[in-house]
Amino acid sequence: MPIAKLRDSSCSVSRSLSVLGERWTLLILRLAFEGETRFESFRGNLGVAADVLADRLNTLIENGILTRDPYQDAGSRTRYEYHLTPVGRELHVIIAGLQQWGDDHLPRPESPTVVRRRHESDAPVRVAFVDDSGSEVPLDEVEAVRTATYPR
Repeated sequence: MPIAKLRDSSCSVSRSLSVLGERWTLLILRLAFEGETRFESFRGNLGVAADVLADRLNTLIENGILTRDPYQDAGSRTRYEYHLTPVGRELHVIIAGLQQWGDDHLPRPESPTVVRRRHESDAPVRVAFVDDSGSEVPLDEVEAVRTATYPR
């Protein structure tokens, strides 16, 4: 099924993939979380074609994940910076979870390339399931319970 058709799915994972599932999108977001904001910086860091990058950025803008803000360096034409919105910042846990899984299960000698720490204490943090009381729930105690049917 083409990724655009996932948008109308009753499955929230499918709908999320309709926005986030294209190649390069999560890597663009990874760089945005690291502070990158400019088209040429995204392009240079990723080695992605300009038209593909423009398409991915536009999808993120259209879905409220990034904003596009003009800037102009002296003597240059107007260009744009891309900034995470509050909706976009909520994706940090997704990017961190992917990195955490990769560091744990596909390690490289130089891994990890990024560590996440709490601002106040500098203590390391991990992505986890947390219950209503704020306590971490072990993975083997979490179950996915379907509340609606959707095509598989």
